[in-house]
Amino acid sequence: MNTRLFGRTGRRVSEVGLGTWQLGAGWGDVTEETALATLRAAWDGGTTLFDTADVYGMGRAETLIGQFLRDTPGARGRVYVATKLGRFSPPGWPENFSRAGVRQHTEASLKRLGVDALDLTQLHCVPFEVLKHGEVFEHLRELKREGKIRDFGVSVESMEEALHCVRQEGVAALQIIFSIFRQKPIHALFAQAKQRNVAILVRLPLASGLLGGKMTKGMTFPANDHRNFNRDGQQFNVGETFAGLPFEKGVELADALKPLVPAGLTLGEMALRWCLDFDAVSAIIPGAKNPAQVVANARAAGLEPLGAALHAKLADFYTREVAAHIRGPY
Repeated sequence: MNTRLFGRTGRRVSEVGLGTWQLGAGWGDVTEETALATLRAAWDGGTTLFDTADVYGMGRAETLIGQFLRDTPGARGRVYVATKLGRFSPPGWPENFSRAGVRQHTEASLKRLGVDALDLTQLHCVPFEVLKHGEVFEHLRELKREGKIRDFGVSVESMEEALHCVRQEGVAALQIIFSIFRQKPIHALFAQAKQRNVAILVRLPLASGLLGGKMTKGMTFPANDHRNFNRDGQQFNVGETFAGLPFEKGVELADALKPLVPAGLTLGEMALRWCLDFDAVSAIIPGAKNPAQVVANARAAGLEPLGAALHAKLADFYTREVAAHIRGPY
């Protein structure tokens, strides 16, 4: 597994990390046994970055990671855990963004993870008005001075939010949605992030599975899977599900990409490698519900770059076929 420097933090992390939303909730059921096996498979394959959030399963994902760290020799201190706060209830909005709320959620994450300090805590897609007001950043700076957190960042929905946050004092990382189906950050954000040495953490690089290339228009999902209950933004930002594309259109677009996949690769491997080809990207965090998915995702780190000609074709495909169909803040 290749590693990359995680912005100004000084830490090196695996360029393919593990997103753990699936292990908490929102992607159908995952047993505790399978979740722990998934974390172990990631560790065994060289993954040293786990991304999570306090609200994933209302603490379940953090608790599972904490158990993994306790039970796995050598993992504590080597695994970089990026968590998030801001969406857990109680106390809920707007109290979550107060000094007391930020501290309450930080202490809860510390306890669930079983660590003395959080490697990275991220504001979890909080309202833009809260970010612009700025007080919440001072709450995080205070926690860093106290040693409760080592660094802080922001998980954002739009490039407008990202460009605001990249300029805030102390912001070490930005988490964004980025994929072949969401290419706006290339021109809107990457240069500024590199200039300011802010790490870029990429979520949903496979567009909720669309870019795995195995979905069909008639496919159904469990009732407790966000690809069922949020496919049109019924519960939260539509961009978090299928990159904001209508599901049937997303399937069509994924199928249209298949002739561009280089020989010997899958569509999913091409999609992950595409993200890694950008040097502004510090790590990608594809999710996984089982060990086999972890192993498949990790293969992207060992692949050769896709080359300028293919990148040009994929950029043209996005502009011509995809961009006009994206919904939600972007």
